[in-house]
Amino acid sequence: MVASGSMLTISQALIALIVSFLIMQFLKLRQASRHLPPGPIPLPVVGNLLQLHFHLHRDFLMKLAKIHGDIFTLWFGWTPIIVLNGFHAVKDGLTAHPEEVSGRAVSMFFRVIEKGKGIIFSNGRTWKQQRRFGVMTLRHLGMGKKGLEYWVQEELIIALVEKPLDPCLPLFHSVSNVICAVVFGYRFPSEDKNFHRLLKATETLFRFTESLGHHLYELAPHIIHHLPGPHKKALSAYDVLNSFAKMEITRHLERGIPDKPQDFIDFYLVEMEKVSDSATCSYINNLAHTIVDLFLAGSETTATTLYWSLLYMVKVQQELDAVLGSSQLICYEDRKKMPYTNAVIHEIQRFSNIIPVGLPRVCAKNTMLLGFPLAKGTTIFPNIGSVLYDPEQWETPRQFNPGHFLDKDGNFVNQKAFLPFSAGHRVCLGELLARTELFIFFSNLLRAFTFRLPEGVKQVNIEPILAGTWQPHPYGICAVPR
Repeated sequence: MVASGSMLTISQALIALIVSFLIMQFLKLRQASRHLPPGPIPLPVVGNLLQLHFHLHRDFLMKLAKIHGDIFTLWFGWTPIIVLNGFHAVKDGLTAHPEEVSGRAVSMFFRVIEKGKGIIFSNGRTWKQQRRFGVMTLRHLGMGKKGLEYWVQEELIIALVEKPLDPCLPLFHSVSNVICAVVFGYRFPSEDKNFHRLLKATETLFRFTESLGHHLYELAPHIIHHLPGPHKKALSAYDVLNSFAKMEITRHLERGIPDKPQDFIDFYLVEMEKVSDSATCSYINNLAHTIVDLFLAGSETTATTLYWSLLYMVKVQQELDAVLGSSQLICYEDRKKMPYTNAVIHEIQRFSNIIPVGLPRVCAKNTMLLGFPLAKGTTIFPNIGSVLYDPEQWETPRQFNPGHFLDKDGNFVNQKAFLPFSAGHRVCLGELLARTELFIFFSNLLRAFTFRLPEGVKQVNIEPILAGTWQPHPYGICAVPR
């Protein structure tokens, strides 16, 4: 009986200790929240993760904004996350003091694979150097000029046939090949095994970022990293991309830099010659990570937007026929003569809103954000979806409506709340590349083919599914030459 009583006492003491710990942690969280924007009450240890179902969903964040305001705080465990919601909060939050919120919040998984290099997941001096060089080089390579348009037009010869076909892969292949032409100086044949390995690796990484495996990795990276699981496949996928990038860099070095650089690697190597030999290895590593970033950022998002676009079309073909002849390929400049087509492409980007929330920022220094003092290192999530669906900015935010970008006379109108590429110092590096690709691919495809649903199919499912980006359900479509 004594032993039993003793065991009961130990159990009671343990329970009391756990309860005391949780109460102390709860009070600590409440104390830490005092000077932060309001938000839902966090729980000890997990913060608000249970309420969020371990996932940031744009619509749920918009619901929270109705309760707590357009700037509010969520807790991921012990870490506060500041969420910006709606056009004014996102725009002002990212552009009022852009330098102070120009840092990038990097998950443990991407810290492991990127090692602070490249463009997307780097910070400080490294990020500034890589971004400045990236902008300059893409401009040299003809971003927004005829050179780039030639590469895009080359990719329009894809295997679309009259029988039902899921256009996802052909579009992904074509858009990815534009990036290959920009970075490596050449395109891949569609059947090339290396090309398919790169595409498969890209898809694997995107799908992992929104998976349960990624969330588990973030909760206990030092333990999960050494265990089997989906993270191993994702790490291997990144190695495929990084190894291929390094192989291409070596090939360029062995070939020698031409008098007139032809691709992104050439321009980078020219710049690299200006630094000391001791820094060469670091620059090559940075170049490899930057190439992977360009491949990841420049393929999936544009291809997914085009994938959505073929679901919506009809009226555009009438404008294409009326405005342009049938001989020449359409170029980016032609968008000025086709306001409806241009409006449709913009509305596709707004309505499909393929990025789940928006890449997180970090305060690079202590700052005031929309009236709240935030310490250096605080993470900020701009809810881009809430901008593109802001009822104060769009007449019918939850409906597909090209009229959002047309005035009463049918002229194209830019909208200030059109921020699919984000805003501030971390605005998408490849925005002009993406805009050019979308217009040329979309308009030329619609002029070359009439797209219709397969026999017997009356409607398609336009509810999105999450696979790294918001994507349409797989669908078949018939491309009939016009």
